[in-house]
Amino acid sequence: MPPSDSSLPAHSEAQHATQRVSAGTSHWYAVTMLLLVVHQIDAAYWQEWAMFGVPGGVQGFLVFNALAVGVLILGYREVLMGGRRAALSVAVCGGLGIVTAMLHLGFALFGREEFHLPLSIVVIVGCGIAGVVLACRLPRLVSAARP
Repeated sequence: MPPSDSSLPAHSEAQHATQRVSAGTSHWYAVTMLLLVVHQIDAAYWQEWAMFGVPGGVQGFLVFNALAVGVLILGYREVLMGGRRAALSVAVCGGLGIVTAMLHLGFALFGREEFHLPLSIVVIVGCGIAGVVLACRLPRLVSAARP
C-alpha cells in the first residue's frame, strides 16, 4: 500500500520555493540567449576583444564567454525549473541583450566599421528586441513570486 500524504516527511516552504514561470518567458529567455551566443560567435570573427581591449586578447575573450554562457545556461535552468533565482536570471539575460544592442549602436554611431554585415546587424538588433521583450516580462514574474 502506498504511503498516505500524512506519512510523507514535512518539508519547509523554503525547500520548495519555486516561481511559476510562463512558457512565454522561458521562450523569450531562450531566444535572447541564442541571439547572444550567435552574436559572440560573430564577435570572434570581428575580434571584439580588440574593440573592448580585453586583457589577454582572444584568451581573455574565451574566458569571458565561458563564464557568460555558463551564467546564461544556469539561468535558463532556473527559469525552466521555476527556481528562486528565475527573476534574477531573466533580468540578467534581458539586460545583456539590451546592453549588447546599445553598445554596438554606440560603436556604429562613433564610426566603428565592425558588425556592419547584414546578419551581424540583424543579430544585434534581435538581441536588443528580445532583451526588451524579456525584461518587460520581469514585473509579472516578480509579482507572481510574491505570496
